[in-house]
Amino acid sequence: MPSVDVVNKVDMQALDNAVNNVLREVVNRYDFKNVKTEISLNKKDKLIHIVTGDELKMKAVIELLKGHCVRLKVEPKCLAPQKIEPTSHGTVKIDIQINEGIPIDTCKKIVKFIKSTNSKVQSAIQDEQVRVSGKKIDDLQEIMQLLREQDYDVPLQFVNMKRD
Repeated sequence: MPSVDVVNKVDMQALDNAVNNVLREVVNRYDFKNVKTEISLNKKDKLIHIVTGDELKMKAVIELLKGHCVRLKVEPKCLAPQKIEPTSHGTVKIDIQINEGIPIDTCKKIVKFIKSTNSKVQSAIQDEQVRVSGKKIDDLQEIMQLLREQDYDVPLQFVNMKRD
């Protein structure tokens, strides 16, 4: 029976490249001249740490990061910025959490949506992903297209398509 997994995975190497590109661009920008800006990616904790001059520059760095993520095909929805906090050196800092996996309540919404389409497929929640299986590949592709059109608060990817 053909099946596909609906997941939310982040390509950490592409995200690392986006962070490095933003750092390189900030060094060359005139409005960041004489402003100490640090951006670091912690792959283990799935966290991006940014320190810069003020809130306006922080927002500019975050927008740059989102733009570079789009260019490198990393969905910016996976970035969850925390609150901007002042530091003791007169600068501001922020931590951006990188979200992977689909939350259980979103999984339930996806399963409910799939059932409401009256397609000939079954869906099941497995940890932080949803497995969709059906008798025909065409049914799975139709569901994948319908899910792409929906707006969930997490980006969705489709992996492990199995044709039996």
